[in-house]
Amino acid sequence: MKYSWEFKLKCVENYKIGKSNVKPKYAKCNQRDFSRKVREWVRIYELHGIDGLKHKPSNKDWTKEEKFDLVSKVLAGNSIKSIAIEAGIHPGLLHKWVKKYKQEGYNGLKSKRRGRPPKEDLIMTKPSNDKEIKLTKSELEELKLLRRRNEYLEAENAYLKKVRALAIEKMASSAKAKKPKSSKN
Repeated sequence: MKYSWEFKLKCVENYKIGKSNVKPKYAKCNQRDFSRKVREWVRIYELHGIDGLKHKPSNKDWTKEEKFDLVSKVLAGNSIKSIAIEAGIHPGLLHKWVKKYKQEGYNGLKSKRRGRPPKEDLIMTKPSNDKEIKLTKSELEELKLLRRRNEYLEAENAYLKKVRALAIEKMASSAKAKKPKSSKN
């Protein structure tokens, strides 16, 4: 849950003067978890000042070197939470980086491309004029044969459609002729 900057600052000030903070009604945690959260805000305030309590812009691109510096501090024996608070990131993110580093090494810290992967072009596009494709003689001959075969199959398809249409028409006319006329008595 995101708390406002003013609310966090008020809780930190109350903590510093020894006044207890009561969790707001809309908070979905218990009083004990809320007190932990306030102590975390106090540590952030002491390290980064008032600006540390403000919400950070999301989706910061971290370089491999920056990630490795934080991961190496964790591997040296510091706690993930303390290093995350110093860096101003969520501890879960740092935990994920440590796990990736242990599994894949330094290259595991490389940022992956975000978003939906691009679709492969299934539709053949006409090559642009500046990038003409040069075909060999055998490829040209094969292309001519394929074009001729395509023309033949299209003509055969048109012929079969016409034959089918004529057969349907003939069946319909014969069904009309065989239909007995009703007689009135």
